[in-house]
Amino acid sequence: ELGWPDSIPYLDRPLSPLEFYREWVSPNKPCIIRNAISHWPALKKWTSAYLREVVGPKVVSVAVTPNGYADAVFQDRFVMPEERQMPFMDFLDLVEKKVTSPNVFYVQKQCSNLTEEFPELVCDVQPDIPWMSEALGKKPDAVNFWLGESAAVTSLHKDHYENLYCVVSGEKYFLLHPPSDRPFIPYELYQPATYHVSEDGSFEIVDEKTAEKVPWIPLDPLNPDLELYPEYAQAKPLQCTVKAGEMLYLPSLWFHHVQQSHGCIAVNYWYDMEYDIKYSYYQLLDCLTKTVKML
Repeated sequence: ELGWPDSIPYLDRPLSPLEFYREWVSPNKPCIIRNAISHWPALKKWTSAYLREVVGPKVVSVAVTPNGYADAVFQDRFVMPEERQMPFMDFLDLVEKKVTSPNVFYVQKQCSNLTEEFPELVCDVQPDIPWMSEALGKKPDAVNFWLGESAAVTSLHKDHYENLYCVVSGEKYFLLHPPSDRPFIPYELYQPATYHVSEDGSFEIVDEKTAEKVPWIPLDPLNPDLELYPEYAQAKPLQCTVKAGEMLYLPSLWFHHVQQSHGCIAVNYWYDMEYDIKYSYYQLLDCLTKTVKML
């Protein structure tokens, strides 16, 4: 009824900044854009051999979990990954199965890790997406580099960013919900905790005792427990595959759950959203949902 598509539309090329803002950003609709990054050297250059040569022994931040779920609800906690500092070439050995581990490794630190930890690679992509920067009148807050194993999963959540997600190699699998599905998506407050590796190599979950509780979505949209969360049956998920050379425009406040092919490489650009009437409507919907559940 709000005009959300039944599937994610494709554009054959980027539009002008005005057209893109008018047709996609303003109505808060996602799309997949082809030929938006076809000029990037990274599409051909970013092989494992090249990454070893350019980044090689440099120590970078890697998220490590026992199950592939970082920043997710587990054992009634909101559990964050162990953030391990390790040589990038050692991480590549794990991804390529030259070294085996029972754990799951993922270069996924946000906070603009491409520019902060991998500046050697920026010249192979772009520091921003010019037509999006012009459309929004701002530069991105962060540019992030993603590389990991197929077991690494991003749990269902939303961000306050206009997100351009660019796949360089492999594939990303997105499950999306529009903001209007908020009444059907459960949120609960959880004690934040972090995975820590004990001396015998096993993981333990350590509470962040001084931190406030975190609101998070406990539901797995791929296998929803409808007995526990019956409202989710009314939600309308959209699924799409973003292939190498394609860009997903993921609008602000859209819920998303993400999987990937093994060794998938991606770069995304986070532009801060406008806290305009769309944000106000979402906040109203969120407050109404919480109030109804309290009755």
